[in-house]
Amino acid sequence: MTSENPSKSSRLAGSEVVKTTGLVSYQTAAIASRVILKHSTGTVTVLALDESQRLSEHTAPFDALVQVLEGEVEIMISDKPHRLQGDEMILIPAGQPHALKALTRFKMILTKIRP
Repeated sequence: MTSENPSKSSRLAGSEVVKTTGLVSYQTAAIASRVILKHSTGTVTVLALDESQRLSEHTAPFDALVQVLEGEVEIMISDKPHRLQGDEMILIPAGQPHALKALTRFKMILTKIRP
């Protein structure tokens, strides 16, 4: 994954109103990400995936809430496909194998929290 602007601080300033989809930009044939909140208990990251980009199957020790901002994605959770589009979300339970594929360019907020 690449960062949208590695020289710029990734975190949000407190009490700052921002446009969610503007936090990270699409990059051709790539995945762009920006961590906007990071604590020992979890993280919040905004990601932009170009069409056909994938995150290969993996497991994580966190519950992961995927909130799709725009576009369309297929998320596999324990070998079951879930198709999501803008304004939809899904919870991936900790320890469950999961993967995703961008069906179109899409942006999401990924919130990971230790159970």
